[in-house]
Amino acid sequence: MIQTAHAPDATSTQHDAVVLGGGLAGLSLALQLKQRLPAVNVLVLERRAHPVPVAAHKVGESTVEIGAHYFSTVLGLKEHLQHKQLKKFGFRFFFSDRERQLAAVTELGASTFLPTPAYQLDRGIFENALARFAHERGVRFLDRALVRDFTLREDGGAHAVTYEHEGSTHNVKARWLVDATGRAGLIKRRRHLAVPNEHDANAVWFRIASRIDVDDWSDDESWLERCDPPHRWLSTIHLVGDGYWVWLIPLASGSHSVGIVADAGLHPLDGMNTFNKAMKWLERHQPRLYDALDAKRGELQDFAFFRNFSYGCKQVFSGAEHWALTGEAGLFLDPFYSPGSDFIAIGNTFITELIHHDVDGGPVAMYADVYQKIYLSLYEYMLPIYVGQYKLFGDAEVMPVKVLWDYTFYWGVMCQLFFHNRLIDIIAMGRLQKELAHTHDLNVAMQLFLRAWSNVSKRRNPPQMLDQAKLGWFAELNRGLTDKLNDAAFRARMDETLAQLEALAAQIVAAATREHPALDASSVLSLLKDTSQTNSALMLFASTASTSKAGSNHGAVDGDDLSRNVAGAF
Repeated sequence: MIQTAHAPDATSTQHDAVVLGGGLAGLSLALQLKQRLPAVNVLVLERRAHPVPVAAHKVGESTVEIGAHYFSTVLGLKEHLQHKQLKKFGFRFFFSDRERQLAAVTELGASTFLPTPAYQLDRGIFENALARFAHERGVRFLDRALVRDFTLREDGGAHAVTYEHEGSTHNVKARWLVDATGRAGLIKRRRHLAVPNEHDANAVWFRIASRIDVDDWSDDESWLERCDPPHRWLSTIHLVGDGYWVWLIPLASGSHSVGIVADAGLHPLDGMNTFNKAMKWLERHQPRLYDALDAKRGELQDFAFFRNFSYGCKQVFSGAEHWALTGEAGLFLDPFYSPGSDFIAIGNTFITELIHHDVDGGPVAMYADVYQKIYLSLYEYMLPIYVGQYKLFGDAEVMPVKVLWDYTFYWGVMCQLFFHNRLIDIIAMGRLQKELAHTHDLNVAMQLFLRAWSNVSKRRNPPQMLDQAKLGWFAELNRGLTDKLNDAAFRARMDETLAQLEALAAQIVAAATREHPALDASSVLSLLKDTSQTNSALMLFASTASTSKAGSNHGAVDGDDLSRNVAGAF
């Protein structure tokens, strides 16, 4: 139990919490701790010198709704985000493998901003600001502090940390030790906690010191006028093909982040692990981007890569020993849907609650076990979205349906739990356990079904825009994230969104099996409580439903027809 807070002075060697690593995860945790527990003494040790460079600092620049809500609302950084960063124009996908004309392929995205905001983060600008905010709130932040050693006490005593700073060696003790060192994973390595997963993918990335605007790539007026405002460049753009995707992310400093993420078996890292190799790869797979970059070679700011970037962890919290892992010091999924800041938000919230319970003299070990099960379960829930799915990324028929499904799962389940602060409510989570397990099973079955559908898909790729903003239910699901709900309303919302997932699953099966009757949908259908939900309002893009029906690119599909198709699939 933390009994007294130590004064946050520069000479103190006793701290309530020492955070190893002062990047995005560590600094945001320090801010959250001081916000929730102002008297708690927090020391953050960061090996890099501050201020850090803008633009060419770190990846993980695109936020989605949980991370954006955490930074703006939970940490109170909305003003910074609105004035110093870029508002994100959602995700935007172009099925443009080996194609120079984006107007000639299917585009998936929103024609206008959806209600709940997310942001593009220049990590250098943001982490410099986080360091200032931390100092203002009473956090002791030391840059150029190199951790040399640490001792984890197993008896509940104070942990010891040895670090070098400004030519001297220092020793401090901490009630809580938090590892936020990213992939260095100091505690994870010490305790042998790393767990590989089945997602074998690699990534390369670099920054260019000027804007990349895909609207400059076309003079087709009808295509240019699809979006209001006409600023596609504010999106996290995904240029997708079989086994890979390329990101384009704008930064507030004026630079642009470019990355290639690929299934290791389909696009080996050795073929793209230098800038020149990456450019040759882009010349083959995304020639229009290659053209844009070829003229900017002199503006290259950095280049880096990760091999086999996805991994899990056996343990992330210890209530008995008072240590925790946050961010990539614990686990990492995949950058495709930008979940990195989400897991920072969720992990930091759990850690803050554990330290709060310690301050109150509560059963910290019990809470740590429960929170860890929830945290690792969320990782397991999201992993099937990526494992084995890169092969269908270039399928302009199936991939838009997968994206709809994945968003619905994310906004309808993950976001509801975080936005309404239910993840730390162990009673609420206990009541939802059966429904969440069912939803996980349905997601696994759907991901396998989508993969099977893509194996037989005709992969039509017409020049069209699949506009998410014009799907009323989809836009409303996004808007509703910021609703204020009491317990009864939250329970009703969860029932509604889980039913929505089942209705969407039924319509996906119907659309796919209409054109491909031999598809085995039994694993999905066995998990649906009511297959008559196909009679509900159309949830898919009209082109998806009608293409499966008659090979056209427009129109709607009759609910009774969908229902007959699902019934016939049993």
